Amino acid sequence: MQRLCPLFPEVTPAQWSLLGRMAALHREWNDRINLVSRKDVGNLEWHHYAPCVAAVKFLRLMNGATVLDAGTGGGFPGLILAALYPQARFTLADSTGKKITVVADIARRLNLRNVETRHLRVETLRSEYDFVTGRAVASLPAFVQLIRARVRAGEKNAPGNGVIYWKGGSLAAEEAALGIAPSHVLPLAEALPDAENHFHEKYIVHYRQQDLARAKEGVRE
Repeated sequence: MQRLCPLFPEVTPAQWSLLGRMAALHREWNDRINLVSRKDVGNLEWHHYAPCVAAVKFLRLMNGATVLDAGTGGGFPGLILAALYPQARFTLADSTGKKITVVADIARRLNLRNVETRHLRVETLRSEYDFVTGRAVASLPAFVQLIRARVRAGEKNAPGNGVIYWKGGSLAAEEAALGIAPSHVLPLAEALPDAENHFHEKYIVHYRQQDLARAKEGVRE
């Protein structure tokens, strides 16, 4: 985590310590279940934690804010955000049982009381949340189509309620396919300067709840 600390003064020493313990548990589990590529596990903090932590540059959550991390996989970004925003409540959902087992175990061992895990397909949910997050779950149009009914209206958080998505590739192409523009775009290459240019064309995008109804119907993946 030492490489990340200077980039994110918003994160407290206690939170860095918690994230360090979390990374150790991710590595422990990755020896048994392929959460991230075993070739890439040496870059766990930089390639997987850092993009999630970058949300602190623009996201402010009120006490009691609710977040659904759809298709959480190994808990990216949901577990990291739960450590950074203890005042909010996170539901981490995935249809792969073994991955939810990992996420639930890590949350329990770190005493993350603001985390609930659900083994299900997110389209079966009926609850609404202030935010729905996802990281490379599907194409952006497919993801928005899948979860837009799960986002409740509201402007108490900053930015206002909506979808926060971690994506790679051309923004223009998916924006055209979606038919609506994001209210906020964070280029990860700016937040995470890297000589290897690992974060080229990788972004965090935010779409407002009130804009989601205008999104084009895409092909569900």
